[in-house]
Amino acid sequence: MTARSKTGIFSGRKQRAESAGEGFVHLDPLLVSKLQRLDLVARLVVEGFLTGLHRSPYHGFSVEFAEHRPYMPGDSLRHVDWKVYGKRDRYYVKKYEEETNLRAHLILDASASMGYKSGGAVFSKFDYGVRLAAALTYLMLHQQDSVGLLLFADQVLRFVPPRSAPSQLRLVLAELDKARVQGTTEIGQSLHHLAAQVRRRGLVILISDLMDDPAKILSGLKHFRHRKHEVIVFHVLDPAEIDFPFKEESVFIDSETQEKLTTIPWEIADEYEARLAAWKKLYKKECADHHVDYVEIRTDMPFDLALLRYLEKRKKLH
Repeated sequence: MTARSKTGIFSGRKQRAESAGEGFVHLDPLLVSKLQRLDLVARLVVEGFLTGLHRSPYHGFSVEFAEHRPYMPGDSLRHVDWKVYGKRDRYYVKKYEEETNLRAHLILDASASMGYKSGGAVFSKFDYGVRLAAALTYLMLHQQDSVGLLLFADQVLRFVPPRSAPSQLRLVLAELDKARVQGTTEIGQSLHHLAAQVRRRGLVILISDLMDDPAKILSGLKHFRHRKHEVIVFHVLDPAEIDFPFKEESVFIDSETQEKLTTIPWEIADEYEARLAAWKKLYKKECADHHVDYVEIRTDMPFDLALLRYLEKRKKLH
């Protein structure tokens, strides 16, 4: 039996995906896996997700009140401020100011460790991350936000600057579609690289298994926070990396270094569990201390749960 591992990182603690609440069309990975085209995947995930929301996530996102002006013939009655009319007996229209919409950067880990997929999984971590990034791109562009993409492994592989034009969806999805896992991981270096390039405050979304030196990763995340960016980390893990279901003598192979470790799983399960718990606790604490949203994502988790986390953060920005 073979399994991808980085020595001493994971644990066997079993966790369950949260419920997104009643009314949702749970967009499970098995359903999404039946579609091959990313544009269809993104549309299915987002439109199904929005159908399940009780309130529109767009409300109040793209415009803010600026001032009143007198009503002019031809103005829409829905913009009349009836409270002002009641006080002054005159028609005034609410004038709105278009906000300079959110600028978001999606940062997707394309290192070899992201290619792991356990026996019962539908997607590898990378394939899940690609579909999550596609759905987020589709959603943000529908909100008239600007969105860009950075793919990295041990270096930056591809950078698509953020734009809000309709053509941006096709450009980002094309890059995601042709991306493949490769090389070792240098997450911190890639984060610092982008943080130095992005001058305007916005939203940064990292999608990664975080299998690198935590100190370097956290340093990169703090760099963004120092520059006043909002940051979300989607920590993507395979169910086997969390549940550690291995029962027989196994050979664990590091997909980045090809280092092999032959072991009897039940002899290391307790240590594995302890190390994973400490590893995740470190990320959760440090992210919380520096106001970074940390979200653990299993590759068997419905996509709408991740989109909810995004919208929760999005609402805080306005």
